[in-house]
Amino acid sequence: MQLLLVSGLAGIVFFRTTLLQEIVEFYVSEVGMHVWLEEEDCVILSHGNLLLGFCHRETPEVDGMITFFYPTKEDVDAMYDMLSHIATSKPTIFEKYQIYQFFAQDPEGRAIEFQSFLRPIEPIGF
Repeated sequence: MQLLLVSGLAGIVFFRTTLLQEIVEFYVSEVGMHVWLEEEDCVILSHGNLLLGFCHRETPEVDGMITFFYPTKEDVDAMYDMLSHIATSKPTIFEKYQIYQFFAQDPEGRAIEFQSFLRPIEPIGF
């Protein structure tokens, strides 16, 4: 077996979807992700070092939560301003984890979180 290493690539989280084009359009147009790779029935999107794959299947996979990290509270507020029409909460501070966050849902009902840490965090090294 040959291992192909793509610089900085550590993994991809895949989800089944019945609405491939609508989901891709949502994450690109609404959330600001970028198409990284397109396959026949799968599309892999990127947001920084987060890679999400969506593959067309007969039943969707909507369990769990997708979290998008932003450097500042102001970035989270800007995302809320753009996504308030699908938000399920307003931005708030969650003291236990020292984060600022709000929640929303994608077109298939997946929970998505937009957050910023309110304390210094270590950078991730690859």
